[in-house]
Amino acid sequence: MKRRLALRALQLTAAATIAFLAVYPGKAHADVPYQTYYKDQYHQQYRIQTAYRPEGALGRELFIADPESEGGLKHSPLNQPQDLFIDAQDELYIADTNNNRIVHLDSGGELVRMLTFPDNPLNRPQGLFVHENGDMYIADTGNNRVLRVSAEGEVLAEYGRPDSKLLPDSFKFDPVKLVVDKRGFLYIATLGGYQGLLQLDPKGEFQGFFGANRTSFSFVDSVKRLLYTREMYEREISKLPGSITSVDQNGEGFIYTVTKEVGQGQLKKLNIAGLDQLSGKGEFADSLSDGRFGETIRDPNAVRQTAPQLNDLTVDADGNMTVVDSRLNVVSQYDGNGNLLFFWGGAAGDTTTKLGLVKTPAAVANDSANNLYILDSENNVIQKYELTEFGALVHQANGLTQDGRYEDSEPLWREVYRQNAYYAPAVLGLAKAAYKRGDYAEAQRLFKDIGLAQGYSDSFWQNRLLWFQSQFGLFMNAAIVFFLIFLLAKKLGRRYGKERVRKRREFWRGWKAMSTQLGIVSYLIRHPLDGFYGIRHEGKGSVAGGSAVLLIALASYGFIRSGTNFIYNPSIIVDASVLTPLLQFAVVWLGFVVASYLVSSLNQGEGRFRDVYTASAYAMFPFAIVGVPLTVLSGVMTLNEASIYGFLEYGLYGWAGLLLFWQVQGVQNYSVGETVKNLFLTVLTMFIMAILIFITFSLTSELIGFIYSIYQEVAIR
Repeated sequence: MKRRLALRALQLTAAATIAFLAVYPGKAHADVPYQTYYKDQYHQQYRIQTAYRPEGALGRELFIADPESEGGLKHSPLNQPQDLFIDAQDELYIADTNNNRIVHLDSGGELVRMLTFPDNPLNRPQGLFVHENGDMYIADTGNNRVLRVSAEGEVLAEYGRPDSKLLPDSFKFDPVKLVVDKRGFLYIATLGGYQGLLQLDPKGEFQGFFGANRTSFSFVDSVKRLLYTREMYEREISKLPGSITSVDQNGEGFIYTVTKEVGQGQLKKLNIAGLDQLSGKGEFADSLSDGRFGETIRDPNAVRQTAPQLNDLTVDADGNMTVVDSRLNVVSQYDGNGNLLFFWGGAAGDTTTKLGLVKTPAAVANDSANNLYILDSENNVIQKYELTEFGALVHQANGLTQDGRYEDSEPLWREVYRQNAYYAPAVLGLAKAAYKRGDYAEAQRLFKDIGLAQGYSDSFWQNRLLWFQSQFGLFMNAAIVFFLIFLLAKKLGRRYGKERVRKRREFWRGWKAMSTQLGIVSYLIRHPLDGFYGIRHEGKGSVAGGSAVLLIALASYGFIRSGTNFIYNPSIIVDASVLTPLLQFAVVWLGFVVASYLVSSLNQGEGRFRDVYTASAYAMFPFAIVGVPLTVLSGVMTLNEASIYGFLEYGLYGWAGLLLFWQVQGVQNYSVGETVKNLFLTVLTMFIMAILIFITFSLTSELIGFIYSIYQEVAIR
């Protein structure tokens, strides 16, 4: 009998060992079951080297004392755990939610103890925090309380719903995650708590809400507020800010939060005043982030990308922030300024489990060596990830850069750049180092390589200043020469004044003749309304002249879109093609001409189609007169002159818009009120035409597909 039991135990042990090795294959890191990616500020995604590799699985083999079981031990695995905390000694604490207990493991993953508190039992605890003094704070969600426990497991205090007049009656105290600062103040994330983190003092007194999200307000909401009555607006469903999902803190006192139900600002770094430090701009405005956190691995076959749902976060000793996505199973890591470092992950199989893939990430934490631990609430296990050589190199180089030690970081960034020349943080680090040592030409080149406008502008400003300083003597000599020439010309002008006047008159006669041949552009500049009236009623201008001006304007627009400095035209970094903008320009212009003629014909307009065409073509000349010089000028401007560039650019489009207005008024012989009405109906007609064209193309494609399917049926039969 004993021999049979021993044999049976040996078989069970062998089976358990094989199953465990299938999930935990020791140190074999040749392959990882996921790809690591980087995404730049223009949303271009590409693969990079693995930054974290799976190291092992912890918390799978848990046993409790049971006299009735063989050997006196009973296997008691985790059951949908929801939170994980790692203390300064790298020991792990798990909120084992469905088992209503706290599991304490040592740094190697061996069981230390299980806390159940028989006299004061837990009810679905979802969060915990271990203070530096050893006290443990447990978010006992089912009991609507926070439990404070000593290092020995003795219950010290309970924090229930605060008794405060400042709390609304509708507020429900369902704590899910929490942190405690050095003063003993509690910051508690509650279920559905859109007001922000609940802040309590060490005695449990309510101190206020902290770090609330803002309510999103769309254009539709503004229209509703403008048009709805008060009663109608009050019947609308209230729009509330997203509730904070999880919270963490670092040694510097910053509070970090993640939120699911927002489209921007999902990750926040809050100072003591509750202000988000990730929304500001640091040196060179070097945030490569657009304020959206939580990455998605783009699927080229997907019609619509699924939005991320951030569930938890952790902050390591270097200030790097790691978030996990409970919907997409993606792990994203950002530096202390919110710049993306890398992201990885993917969906785990339904029937098999691979080391490194997490089915339902519930929590994430890191130890003192910056290893990551992700709690899988479906597989009831903790997966450990360690930094690869590439990941450690990025962390070290980026940490030096964040500290302002650019010269020390440069050799490390050069090694990262050698391994991956498309990794933007490496180029940014090298650009900062070049700027700090005064190599502005190199910094300008590197900033341009990654499309960072502020850094490029600052570097170019320095280069431009140095160039002016070196050429100052030449400029002064040239100014003196021009001044002397001016004095000489003035003196000669007095002697040969009559001859000069005669030549000037001949010049202007020649210019007027040329102007008559090429069109009336010069006249439109001075007298736009009279000029457009003359096109219809005095026979000024011509279809050929208008077409020539239109072609020049079209070419100028293409030059504007392709030649403008990238600091004013960031889209040129992603797509240098001008074919699409030119087609858009031509289609919109032609649509305006057709719609304007149709509307004017129904509203007693006097213009013929050729008049509308010719006048609308002449109205595009500002793109050549203003747009081309402005594009050339943008090449020597920095962001310090952005207001000047913006004024001229808005002036360009404003001038073109006014010319179209005067064109309708002059050609159709309208009053100002009739012109406004005509333009409104023209825009409406263009919108209807666009819808009809879209429907026509859609139905045509469907018809072609239907005919082709019939052809296939006939051909097969």
